Amino acid sequence: MNNHPQGSRRSLTPPLSRRTFLRGVGCTMALPWLESLPGASTMLAASDDPQAAPAFPKRFAVMFMGCGVNPNHWSATGNGADMVLGKTLSPLESVKGKINVIHGLFNKSSTKQGIHPAMTGGLFSGVPIQKGAIIHSGISMDQVIANHVGQDTLQASMVLACEQPMTGYHETNFSNAYSSHISWQNADSPVPNEMYPSLAYDSLFENSGSQRNISVLDRVKDRAAALSRKISSTDKAKLDEYLGSVRDVEQSIERMRADKAKAEDNAKGKSQPLVTMKRPDNGLPEDLREHARLMCDLIALGFQTDKTRVASLILARDLSSLYYPFLNVKEAHHGASHNDTSDGYEAIARFHLGQLAYLAQKLDAMPEGDGTVLDHSCIMFMSNMLSGSKHDNSKVPIVTAGGLGGALKTGRTLDYLDAGDDNRKLCSFYLGIMNKMDVKINHFGDADRQLANL
Repeated sequence: MNNHPQGSRRSLTPPLSRRTFLRGVGCTMALPWLESLPGASTMLAASDDPQAAPAFPKRFAVMFMGCGVNPNHWSATGNGADMVLGKTLSPLESVKGKINVIHGLFNKSSTKQGIHPAMTGGLFSGVPIQKGAIIHSGISMDQVIANHVGQDTLQASMVLACEQPMTGYHETNFSNAYSSHISWQNADSPVPNEMYPSLAYDSLFENSGSQRNISVLDRVKDRAAALSRKISSTDKAKLDEYLGSVRDVEQSIERMRADKAKAEDNAKGKSQPLVTMKRPDNGLPEDLREHARLMCDLIALGFQTDKTRVASLILARDLSSLYYPFLNVKEAHHGASHNDTSDGYEAIARFHLGQLAYLAQKLDAMPEGDGTVLDHSCIMFMSNMLSGSKHDNSKVPIVTAGGLGGALKTGRTLDYLDAGDDNRKLCSFYLGIMNKMDVKINHFGDADRQLANL
């Protein structure tokens, strides 16, 4: 018996959601929010109200630059449209309504253990580190988040770096591993950093074996073509732009994959480990600008395709040996930081803030519901000290971008320097961010309460 009104027919396939997926051989890609598709989002708000706004996934990323900034030009005052950014923070001018500049926080346990490794090893855990051959810190806050939200994505987190880790020991008898990693999966194991964009891309899109020779977009082109016929012209333009951005990253990745393969062959011919070679002989881009931007592109792609919701990126590790010929700075990063009030070191810090600005602007250009991917994310930039010449980590520079779906107010300058040591703990800040990421814990590192006014 047909219970449907005359002229109607029950669909044999479920309606598409506004947040849908393209699937191909060994590949699944979440698409941008498309307004013209029927139905509710597959990721609905925790409410029975059909009018409730869809709950988009919250994402978190941390970007790290070691050895501090130029303290004379790291400044921000005011709030909202009246916020005035200092020279180093000026790349963020276009998104200043969506950032927070936070002054005066510190990690107390790392202030009296010596310089460099001791200032970095427990920076994201709040746990004191130990000297000698056995490394020991604590799980970092990004990995706490990944443990809670990572089961919903292909990759729990992306852990990236633009610089190779160091081996051996610092003069303070701490392992240089502390200076080379910021993400720790447990107290005894930092998460390995991925420096090669091609390998990070392969991990993100499940490329293995012969699949590396097949474009990700070619694997999903039939589904993409079918979808294009069902959506509005506006959404089709959005879809084409999205697929074009994936293609651009993929083409850059292929060039770097070829460079890496060539470098591996050269290293074998010289009987020299690839990791001991300098760029570009190690297959990494000779131009750091290209490397950093592509790593940011990968984070943006991971967030937009919902392959991962957590990422970390070491732009320049502690004790960094990166060079910046495009800034006309002759010294390597660490050496330049000992003259941190110079114009050259200010340019280095501003370059790295530019990567935060680039990623924030890229995410902010990705519509998602009534907002953007940036609006549902938190991107945190920080260093392990304020001043490299003084090795001063009694306060550390921090900027966040994005509002975590409204959970984190933005467009603010927050200063905790005079609030007292118990009220300016980095771990209290981390605790607040994690709770706003819906990771509900009561204690982290040396903090048992959230940072006030966050």
